[in-house]
Amino acid sequence: MTITYHVVNFTFKRIVRLLCRVDDSQWHKIPAEGPLIMAVNHINLMEIPLMYTHLLPRPMTGFVKAESFELPFVGWVFHLWDGIPLQRGEADMTAVRAGLNALSEGKILVIAPEGTRTGDGRLQRGHPGIVTMALKANVPILPVAYYGNEHFWPNFYRLRRTGFHVNVGSPFTLDSGEKRVTKEVRRQMVDEIMVQLARLLPPENRGYYVGLPAATPTHLRFT
Repeated sequence: MTITYHVVNFTFKRIVRLLCRVDDSQWHKIPAEGPLIMAVNHINLMEIPLMYTHLLPRPMTGFVKAESFELPFVGWVFHLWDGIPLQRGEADMTAVRAGLNALSEGKILVIAPEGTRTGDGRLQRGHPGIVTMALKANVPILPVAYYGNEHFWPNFYRLRRTGFHVNVGSPFTLDSGEKRVTKEVRRQMVDEIMVQLARLLPPENRGYYVGLPAATPTHLRFT
């Protein structure tokens, strides 16, 4: 790795720690090696430098909307961190192949099934792309939920630090049983994944899934 890479990571980590009170008490649950899909909720951009810099030297990557790579500095950082450009609204097979290749190299692949930032921290309904990736790669999924950073900008303008919480769930794999993986099955699978995320969040952050955390999953096999 270059000196620039290390300087950027050090700087981002210090900035995040300066602006946020990071609760990293559960990060020991994240495996230190092996391919893994990390299913996350997506509130704002604070999550990206936090997770990337704090999990080093664990190799990781994730899908980033392709438009972000065109932004000054932001695009440069995503290139530095080996982000995978994703064309939203279409079946981007180039991104899928890059994600599968990253998993074959033993990396963490971060996927936000909501497909966009929520801003307010309340879960939106997930999209089934994560199901396709998990079934093709046959690797575990680990739910990781953030909350608190939805208050970042109001706190920033008031010169207050933000409490940033990271809750880590239990890993699982997907199992369709004897069923053919139809559109309906993929939808059920992604909703079961999102329920695992909802369980890691306070009730006020569960959004679309607020009434479902007690539901028993049928396609998840916990490892």
